Amino acid sequence: MEKINVLINEARLEKRIEEIAKEIENDYKKEEEIIFLGILKGSVPFMWELSKKMKRSVQFEFIEVSSYKGTESTGEIVMHKDIKESIEEKNVIIVEDIIDTGRTLTYLKEHLLKKNPKSLKIATLLSKPSRRIQELHVDYVGFTIEDKFVVGFGLDYDQELRNLPYIGYIGD
Repeated sequence: MEKINVLINEARLEKRIEEIAKEIENDYKKEEEIIFLGILKGSVPFMWELSKKMKRSVQFEFIEVSSYKGTESTGEIVMHKDIKESIEEKNVIIVEDIIDTGRTLTYLKEHLLKKNPKSLKIATLLSKPSRRIQELHVDYVGFTIEDKFVVGFGLDYDQELRNLPYIGYIGD
């Protein structure tokens, strides 16, 4: 394994996640229910930390899709686990670790809109617009990054390195 360089340290992550939580709270009335829909497995640390910064209750739901093998996108989206609870007439925020090509989120957005949510927004910790193939509106972006292969804070390399407390990149 090549050296892992720190791209975003723990303090910057914590500060930006707190800012995103405030943005979300400002977008919804206090009495409105919010469901965080985490995309397994990478979104879990971001979703957990984001929920801890919220000053209101949020519900959790999970969905699992994949399009990566190693460091490359296969271009094919595979649904491994769909949501179990109804999201009809509910405020749903898809929580993702990284948006790269935009294919997965475009697929998921279309899939979820068929379930008639009251609102559907997207929150991502990282965005790589230089790799975007599908145009996609993202409501909450933690950090916009260059085209580097990143690991840590939920992001993996063949299921490894998810537990790093920072965002790092492999190579130069």
